[in-house]
Parts: sequence; structure tokens; C-alpha cells
Amino acid sequence: MKSLVRVLLVSGVAFAALVSTGALDVEVHWSDGVARAVDLFGHDAKPAPADGAAADGGSGAFWKDGSSAPAVTPVGVPNTFADLAERVSPGVVNISTKKTIAARSLEDFFPFPFQDPFGGGGPPSEHKQQVPSLGTGFVISPDGYIVTNNHVIEEVDSITVRFVDGKELPAEVVGRDPKTDIALIRVKNDQPLYALPLGDSDGVRPGEWVVAIGNPFGLEHTVTAGIISAKHRNIEQGLYDDYIQTDAAINPGNSGGPLLDLSGAVIGINTAINPRANTIGFAVPINMAKDILPQLRSSGHVTRGWLGVVIQKVTPEIAEEFELDEPKGALVSKVDPKGPAAKSGIEQRDVIREFDGHPINDFDDLPRLVARTPVDKKVELVVIRDGKKKKLTTVVGALDEPELTKAAAKPTEGGSNAFGLRVQNLTPELAEQLGLGNDASGVVVSSVEPGGPAGEAGLRRGDVIVEVDRHEVTDTGTLEKRLAETDERALLLVRRGDSQLYVPLKRKVS
Repeated sequence: MKSLVRVLLVSGVAFAALVSTGALDVEVHWSDGVARAVDLFGHDAKPAPADGAAADGGSGAFWKDGSSAPAVTPVGVPNTFADLAERVSPGVVNISTKKTIAARSLEDFFPFPFQDPFGGGGPPSEHKQQVPSLGTGFVISPDGYIVTNNHVIEEVDSITVRFVDGKELPAEVVGRDPKTDIALIRVKNDQPLYALPLGDSDGVRPGEWVVAIGNPFGLEHTVTAGIISAKHRNIEQGLYDDYIQTDAAINPGNSGGPLLDLSGAVIGINTAINPRANTIGFAVPINMAKDILPQLRSSGHVTRGWLGVVIQKVTPEIAEEFELDEPKGALVSKVDPKGPAAKSGIEQRDVIREFDGHPINDFDDLPRLVARTPVDKKVELVVIRDGKKKKLTTVVGALDEPELTKAAAKPTEGGSNAFGLRVQNLTPELAEQLGLGNDASGVVVSSVEPGGPAGEAGLRRGDVIVEVDRHEVTDTGTLEKRLAETDERALLLVRRGDSQLYVPLKRKVS
């Protein structure tokens, strides 16, 4: 008996030692009031989790749940926008306009020479009719200068500005710029007006709070709030697209109104919407307006800088053809022989990477930078030519009309049968039909095979192929020879209207 007690005592001490050291994990489960021990010999053990599965229940999770970083609280989260809206409202105005249009009379539905039942006759009559329109604006100086959109006041007969207190004043157009859709108007008042401060649109970031105030559908001083959704949006409205995108609700009638930060400073001019979603609106950055407002006030129009080049996007295919390290910059596809670029030594096929100290990441950057540069300013450019960086200096000229243009982003067409197109020589008659000069040369694309390499590259009937792999093309024989000498693909220089584009073209896969 003593021996049995000694064995049990030793076993108990050993068991306690294993548990205390963690070598043995023991759980006691209760079921129906009866304590049950876990099978120490593994008879009740669960199978080990498969590779990649979580040990806690075999869920398969291979990530970390939760974050140890503190939660980010947006700076200046507002409890209300009411104080801001109340403070700035005197500087936001309703703009109503009237425009005269030609209207048709009911007699148009009884065409001459038929007569109406009451004996009238003769040709259809025409009368004038005034059509009202609504928009928004905001005061930027106490002496009555107001900013709005060009499309709000373009070609109207009269403009009336209505303030939040109900006061109405007639306004006159001081200046307007269709290219950026910005206009400056002015009212005269006995007392100084409440002017909104202008902020810094370059300094704002996506995710920051903004407030829009305007007159959507004639509902005066409607306040909406949201965030900046994105910056530098190109919505294909022109050369100088650089919009701020916001999810603050903007609707017809908001045009010309302010987009405000939480300090009440204007950081954008509400201009456009996506008609399929009222949470996708676009505003012209206020810094763009700051560049041109002094000119609108002094001369009524904007004189922009001019470089005298036609440019296009550097696609990955173009970058590969030109052996560039990355698809950045603006590829010069044409140089105006009379422009500043030609005088400074810029050449066709140069890739402009910097302008006046500013990097050119996308080709859209260049027109905006050149346009805002003062005329006659000397600036430095960095170009990539034959794989090497080269610094050039130019004096910015004055832009008359859009000589500084963006070539179509889509590549153009060209080639022989192996590239999915047909061509013909450029005759004087064809050159005249295509609007080309007498000295035009090249080969005309007469047809493009649907689904072929040329069609996929974007070539069109009527395009004129000027070069193949940097060799001049004067007739179909030269073109066929050059294309026959190419390997997998060819780089074409194509003329389309007044623009020239480089187009990488792949040979058909047999």
C-alpha cells in the first residue's frame, strides 16, 4: 500500500512540474457538471493546421488583424459648416443673364405657300426672344470685381448680380478667357463689397474638406460639403485642363461659384460636372485664375506664352523606340520654323523633360507651363536627344491662337500590306483636298484594314506618312522599301491636318 501511495505521489509531483513549466497544457472541461480532463496521450487532439492556415481554428488567415497605429483624425473636422457658410455668403452672388435668340413662330408649322384658315399667307415669320439663364459668381475685391465662368456670361445681352441680402446690381463684362472658362465682371456699388480671399490650390490635397456654395437650378445660396477627390484631372475640355475633382454636390447653376477650404478661402471655381453622377464635380484651380485675372482686368483678354511646337504623349512604346529610361516628357513631333523653339535649337524628336525648372512628367504639363510664362521671359529647357540630356535656352513668345497644340493622343496609321494598310502617292490634287500646301510631300493612306496593326495604332484614311524610322518618305516605292527593311515594327512620322505624330507600328503576326 505504501508503495502505491509513493508511486502516486511521485507521479503527481512530476505532473505538476510539467504543467508549471508549460511543457504540458492541461484544460479541464465541464459537461453536465462533471469535470473531464483532456486526453494527455493525444486521442482527443485536433489535427494540426495546414500550411498557411491560422492556428486559431484553421481559418486560413495569413494577414495581421488590426493595426497598432493610432487612428488618424482629420485635422479640423467640423462639427458644422454653418458658421463658414454664414460668413462667406455675402461674397457669393447669383448671376442671371438674358440672351436674345431667333425663335420660330407657329406659322412655321404651316409652310409657305399654304395659307392659314384666316386668310394669312406668306413665308414663315421669325421673331426674337430673350432667354434667361442662371449661374454663380464670387466677389474678389471690395470695388466690385466678380469672378465667374466664361460660359455663364458669354454672348449675353444683360447681366444682373443678386446678393444674399436681395440687392440687385447690373454688371458689365471686364474680360473673359474661353480657354480656361474664366470671366471677370464688375458691379458698381456705393459701399465696399464683402470680398472672398483667394487660397492656394497648389497646396491642397485630396481628402481635405471643401464647401461649395452656388445656385443650382435657381435655388439660391445652396451649401454643399465634401472633400477634394483628386487633382490635375484632364476632362478633355482644352489644352489647359488641370481640374480639381470634388464630391461636394455641384449641379447646373453652380457654374462660376466658389469651392472653399475650411478657412473660407477660395481654392477653385466650380465649372463642370459629370452628368451621370452628382458627386463628381470639377473646379478650375484658383491659382490658374490668379495667373490670368490681372490681364483680364487690364486688357480684357489673355496673352499666353508660346513655344512654337506640336507635342504628343510619350507612351511606353514611344519610350522604347526612342530608348528612353521612362515614358515621361513631351515628344516634339513638329517645330514651327518661325517660333521661339526653332530659334533656340529645339528639334523634332526631342523629348522635353524640364521647362523653366519645372519637370515635365506628362505632355499636358508643358502647354500649361508655357501658357502661364510671361512673354519675352528667358527660360531653360532640358531635352532628351538621341538618349542624352541637353540644356537649351529660349525666349518665350506670345501666343496668337493655338499654335502650341497637343497632337491627338492616339497614334496614327500607315504602312504596307504587312502592316494592314494601303497607300498612294500624294498628288497636288490630293494635297489640295487634304488642305496641305504645295510643298507637301509624303505618302497618303488610302485605306486601313479593320483590326490590322495600322487600325489598332489609330491610323486613318487621309493620313500622310512623312517618315519611316527617321528616313524621309517621298513616294510609295520608298515607303515599301523602308517598311520591308524593318523587323518587328516601324516608327512612322505621320501628318494629320496641321499636326504631326510619331506612331509605333507593329508588323502583322503570320
